[in-house]
Amino acid sequence: MNIEKALDDCKIYLNQIKQYDPDPFYVKHFFNKFIDSVNIILEGIFEEANRDFGLFITEKISYEGFHQKAKTKNDVKAVRFSEWYKDKFNQEHSSKLPKMIKKICDLKKYHNTLPEIKIMMRAQDRYEDDINQQIMVGLSHEKLRSKEELKIEMKRQLPLFLEVINHKRKEKSEPSVGENQVITSAFIGVEDVFEIAYAAEIYIPVLERIVEESRKKIKELTNWD
Repeated sequence: MNIEKALDDCKIYLNQIKQYDPDPFYVKHFFNKFIDSVNIILEGIFEEANRDFGLFITEKISYEGFHQKAKTKNDVKAVRFSEWYKDKFNQEHSSKLPKMIKKICDLKKYHNTLPEIKIMMRAQDRYEDDINQQIMVGLSHEKLRSKEELKIEMKRQLPLFLEVINHKRKEKSEPSVGENQVITSAFIGVEDVFEIAYAAEIYIPVLERIVEESRKKIKELTNWD
């Protein structure tokens, strides 16, 4: 597996998601490819670790399979790596958006599916506890029928959205949101919904850190006497 290519692919798919956002059909298509690339990267780390530690795992590799093989062979260095990786992975996924991306990755990996894409209104300038409001707009084969139709439906639902979000903003002494400060984005969720493009953009540096630090750890342990 080529980790560098998969990382580059993630960035390409993110740009394509942004280009087509919020059209559910195209966002889902490119987010699906983004998630596949994420899984390739995470599996690729253990492909490299398997080679460098000399565990000779021949079946499809995973963290669980690597850890079990290392324990079976009583390979102290490989066990130390897998334990380090688990701590590092959990640390990088302790905040909300990386955790949500991981849940989507697991859903795709084990069930080969993604949840429904929703078009939602959000404030252009985000605040942590802002609400988002789904726009119920007609689709044709999961695609937007027209941008004009979306604008009409957004305008119809905008007053309620502004009333609710500005009430919450006022309680926290945050700036109010005007009509021209609301945009639409594609959202997805398992337990809670999140904005796809924003979450993917935040997740790429997480992947890069995991890859870089995993390689450093492998090198450190394989050179350890």
